[in-house]
Amino acid sequence: MISFIVCIAILILGYLFYTKLVDRIFNPDDRETPAVAINDGVDYVVLPHWKMLLIQLLNIAGLGPIFGALSGAMWGPVVFLWITFGTVFAGSVHDYFSGMLSERNSGASISEVTGIYLGSVMKTVMRVFSVILLIMVGTVFAVGPAGLIVTLFKSGGVTTGVLSQTTFWLAIILAYYFIATFISVDKVIGKVYPVFGICLIVMAVGVCLGMFGFERPIPEIFSNFTNMHPAGTPIWPFMFVTVACGAISGFHATQSPLMSRCLKSERQGRSVFCGAMVAEGIIALIWAAAGSTFLGVDKLAEMGGGNAETVYTVCTMAMGKVGIVLAMLGVIACPITSGDTAFRSARLTLADWFKLDMSNWKTRLALCIPVLGIGAFLGFGNTLGFIDYQVIWRYFSWSNQTLAMIVLWAGAMYLAKSGKSYWICAVPATFMSAVSVTYFMMARECLGLIGFFRNNQAVGYPVGLIFAAVCLVIFLRSARKYSRKAA
Repeated sequence: MISFIVCIAILILGYLFYTKLVDRIFNPDDRETPAVAINDGVDYVVLPHWKMLLIQLLNIAGLGPIFGALSGAMWGPVVFLWITFGTVFAGSVHDYFSGMLSERNSGASISEVTGIYLGSVMKTVMRVFSVILLIMVGTVFAVGPAGLIVTLFKSGGVTTGVLSQTTFWLAIILAYYFIATFISVDKVIGKVYPVFGICLIVMAVGVCLGMFGFERPIPEIFSNFTNMHPAGTPIWPFMFVTVACGAISGFHATQSPLMSRCLKSERQGRSVFCGAMVAEGIIALIWAAAGSTFLGVDKLAEMGGGNAETVYTVCTMAMGKVGIVLAMLGVIACPITSGDTAFRSARLTLADWFKLDMSNWKTRLALCIPVLGIGAFLGFGNTLGFIDYQVIWRYFSWSNQTLAMIVLWAGAMYLAKSGKSYWICAVPATFMSAVSVTYFMMARECLGLIGFFRNNQAVGYPVGLIFAAVCLVIFLRSARKYSRKAA
């Protein structure tokens, strides 16, 4: 219990002090924001400060900080450390720069932003990478809540039938996604999200309070400082990829530009981007602690980590039947409010790529149909059994951290070009470079498909560290060039 409380305190203090340092280095000013300068009534719309914070939180808080945190809990309480320090020193910095650099560049999508600071080749790579990632995210966040709804109905004793089948709920969710992707940001997202936000807050508070009244205490880091994964899966790099949302996630970089197009003032950036990330870190910490407390590593592994069943079980043990519906609605709201903006971000990325006017409804429709069509194919493919949801999730997880790595390097390059202290971005960028490449070398869905490389620490660890070191050296050389030019 002490470890959990200390970690919560560090997250709060990190927001109050470290993110203020990040904000001071970036130095927001009183320039006209894209929401004011462009204001097309569709994507560029000035929104109230409180509403932007809530929308940003719900945009990024999908299944990741819930499913990912529960799966991360299979390594034991050491996952608390990654969630806490990852959120403060990596996730909040990543989200802040992805949002503020977009704002400084007319609300551009993250692929365009990285191209500005890392070159045209990286821009092309990021365009393709971002669209693929966003469609995968939208698919994951459509299939996931559909399964949660079915689980809620079946476990709650509600009569099952056509209405409770995953395919039916998937179709309903995708229909909503189409509407949210197509129309103005303030028409659905701006009005529905506050309601979902209440569900999310009730769920988090309820699960947290349930832990303190449970017969077993929340496990401590200092008495369980070891790899507790039942399968012996290495902590490095697998835990750092499994728990992406809730620590650092490249998906957030695709979402931040949505709100960068709605800021009335640059000075709102810290509370919107850093504040939402720290709030998500707290949510992830609660779910990781809940998984460790209510189920334990062996039971979590037996149930397959984070999924609809484990979420329902935790909610039941935390609050009983009285709070179960509200809790499950909160968990369902999380992925739905990230899935709709994932498809919306995919539309905007394609629009920026091909320089399309999104104020024209016919052009928006022409992009929405193929984007949602691919998502529907993947989603229904999973429910019909010819596409594996877990495979989509694993590729999504690795893509998440690779995208985060690239965005952090773009932030570091911006600071170097601006003559500012770049270490706040360069250090987490180096760390995430090592995580991403080590995982690629060892994971079964990447190079680990070849038996020799699978979980081969003797090869994966040095390759990941060397790659990170090379990235840092290349960056420092570029940074020195800009320093000499400035002098």
